[in-house]
Amino acid sequence: MMSVVRFIQDGGFFMYPILLILFVGVGITIERFIFLNRVKNTNKALWDEIFPVIQKGDTQKALKAVKDNDSEIGRILAYGLERNETARRVEDVETAMEEALMEVLPRLEARTPFIATFANISTLLGLLGTVQGLIIAFAAVANADPAQKGDLLSSSISVAMNTTAFGLVVAIPLLLAYAFLQSRTGEVVESLEMASVKLLNILRQIRNNA
Repeated sequence: MMSVVRFIQDGGFFMYPILLILFVGVGITIERFIFLNRVKNTNKALWDEIFPVIQKGDTQKALKAVKDNDSEIGRILAYGLERNETARRVEDVETAMEEALMEVLPRLEARTPFIATFANISTLLGLLGTVQGLIIAFAAVANADPAQKGDLLSSSISVAMNTTAFGLVVAIPLLLAYAFLQSRTGEVVESLEMASVKLLNILRQIRNNA
């Protein structure tokens, strides 16, 4: 633990903004992971409950079940089933559900792009800190004893490189977290689109058989 603290202290001022980015990035990652897991489980539970009702053609009962549901899939199904009550064509229902999906997407994607941004900023701050450290190092050895210049310069450069190393140590996990959350968000969106398609197909069958 002391070596980590010493490593950060030796890196200079820019180590602390990178450390702050690490804490904020990890916090957003955890919040998004919990949120997307909750959405996935809530959507699946509601779909498993509603789908058999829709298959039976009881759209009125399905609409009552989802009308006051604030889950993402509940909103989309509610838009579609409500529109189905007055729409002459199934295409109108599809348009309503696409509109609902557009309203849901910002909630699913919220804050996730910040993680990639933080990763890039972390890398740049690391480079900036190293450049600053090198400038200070060369200025320090300019007036030093010639016999000590080599050792002093190598020691100063080693400390200056701490910032770049720390910036990369923070950036790489954040980029991996961003890719993971993007993949999880894509899975949720695909499940919503699949539910919409299944509902539309059932509504077409009901209208064709009417």
